[in-house]
Amino acid sequence: MVQTLSQIKALLDAHGLRPKHRFGQNFLHDARKMEAIIESANINAGDLVLEVGPGTGALTTRLLAAGAKVAMVEIDTDLAPILQMVCGEHAGQASLLLDDILEGKHAINPKAIALLEQMGLGTTHDSFKLIANLPYHVASPLLVNLVVDHPRMSGAVVMVQKEVAQRLMAKPGGKDYGQLGIIIQMLCHVEGVSTLPPGCFWPPPSIDSMVVSLTRRQQPLVEDAHRMSELLQKLFQQRRKQLGSILGRDRAFPEGISPQQRPEQLTLEQFVELARWQS
Repeated sequence: MVQTLSQIKALLDAHGLRPKHRFGQNFLHDARKMEAIIESANINAGDLVLEVGPGTGALTTRLLAAGAKVAMVEIDTDLAPILQMVCGEHAGQASLLLDDILEGKHAINPKAIALLEQMGLGTTHDSFKLIANLPYHVASPLLVNLVVDHPRMSGAVVMVQKEVAQRLMAKPGGKDYGQLGIIIQMLCHVEGVSTLPPGCFWPPPSIDSMVVSLTRRQQPLVEDAHRMSELLQKLFQQRRKQLGSILGRDRAFPEGISPQQRPEQLTLEQFVELARWQS
């Protein structure tokens, strides 16, 4: 069953539930936006998908209709009866983990990876895609951890806060350019898909959201992403300072990089050169 807004509300009412602010629950209900997400994700029959925060399953049912196998990870245990019903209607095609997707700030919950493996990751599937309407508070750490530590994630199509999307896509010189976007862009091609006004969600949030597509690079720009992240953190903690003030001026900087430059002025390739220079 493809869920409409009235059906989402009815499902919640039937279980005595309301959207919970502490979980960042703003349920996507715009049918055209959901279909556009499915199209952008280039879903083929049999694709393995990780969906974080499925809510009542409105996007899930569309993924399943497209032929995907969906591993759902939902932190709100009160939604279990609704999502278990979705699993029951699609036996073997959908599975549910009731838990937090993150194990702390810097790691994915291993139970989520185990669920993907139970659904064929590593045997019948070489990779998986992340497709989700992400709660705002989890978006950045989730994307970084998946992109850096889980190369079997081939790509993602996610709805995030517009501010997060701008950081993911930012180019050198802008105020949004920083550690998050740089490390993601070094490992993935990032593209904005569409803007979602508050009315696409229930209850409507106070800000706009965006759909962003990530496609893993065949050749990443950096080999040691953790080491690069440490360098970026050091630099952008003092983003208004010159490189020479942060890293010292006791030896010549790489060709094309000046100690008078600020971190936000460097290109991705220059950060790679700077990391080599530091090693």
